[in-house]
Amino acid sequence: MRKLNIGLSEEQRQGVVDLMNHDLSDAYLLLIKTKKYHWDVVGPQFRSLHTLWEEQYTALTESIDALAERVRALGGYPVGTAEGFLKYASIKEHAGTLPNAFGMVENLVTDHEQIIRNLRDHVDQCSEKFGDQGTADFLTGLMEAHEQMAWMLRSFIEGESIQPDGKLSAGDLKVPVDMK
Repeated sequence: MRKLNIGLSEEQRQGVVDLMNHDLSDAYLLLIKTKKYHWDVVGPQFRSLHTLWEEQYTALTESIDALAERVRALGGYPVGTAEGFLKYASIKEHAGTLPNAFGMVENLVTDHEQIIRNLRDHVDQCSEKFGDQGTADFLTGLMEAHEQMAWMLRSFIEGESIQPDGKLSAGDLKVPVDMK
């Protein structure tokens, strides 16, 4: 195999590949969870969540492919097994549980926020520790996409406390002071 000569040492590239395999694993578990919730959501929020999660799992599928291809471009191999995803991921499955719609949204927000924190750290490591500005930029784009998805999910539940029965709790609608 021809040795890569792209301005990064083998150690730098391997460090970046390891970080991205963690990101890939998190994204894959999040994809699985998003699809599961897409299939299983019920209640008055069904249509809006079903549609939102279809948009999000489509975007996650594209970002997973881009992550795996970036790993290959750096001469590495992406994680590609369920065992590998579970080993490298920082987010956890919720196997055997099926929360209500509100719980599903909360779980996904928590996972996106964990991924955002990881990506923020990985951007810094790629840039400062490994000298790979290209991957730092790439991961910044992924982080921004997760920030957007988390915002969409938080917006679904912020300001309104949706109870398991789909009813709004009294006094839960908060209006900013400057809006009154």
